[in-house]
Amino acid sequence: MFSLPVATKPQPFSPQTAEKASRLRGATVTEGVCPYCAVGCGQLIYTKGGQLIDIEGDPRSPISEGTLCPKGANTFQLSTNPHRVRNVLYRAPYADKWETKPLNWALDQIARRVKAARDAGLVTRNADGRLLNSVKTIGTLGGATLDIEENYLIKKLFTGGLGVLSVENQARI
Repeated sequence: MFSLPVATKPQPFSPQTAEKASRLRGATVTEGVCPYCAVGCGQLIYTKGGQLIDIEGDPRSPISEGTLCPKGANTFQLSTNPHRVRNVLYRAPYADKWETKPLNWALDQIARRVKAARDAGLVTRNADGRLLNSVKTIGTLGGATLDIEENYLIKKLFTGGLGVLSVENQARI
């Protein structure tokens, strides 16, 4: 008869793996909301040294309990993709070529044009002298990818702040 040596309990990982640490160790965690649909699943956003390193589902979220749909799970790639457009393409009236402009330039242009359209179409009082402060020449359409808080703020900005009457939010599809 022969005897076999007593085996020690095998480890489920190698010594090299045991020496490694999580890449999230030391990262700053910020709570966020998935940008895709109106459900509002919670996300945990991890940054180190001002750089985004990971985005995961928040297990404390009562909506998703830490899970994310395929679009929500792709949020990290959306943010870090090297092919992401970071400038604005602008074609001036009657021009035949597109120009690359910085985002801040485009935001300033939008603000100026909205103010000009509001000032041109603002009706302060009706024929009876009743205070209106309304604009019928501007409209806004919210989308299904906005959550309820964003739609609320858009509604407050356009109706209360700018006096826009035509404010519509698309239902979820």
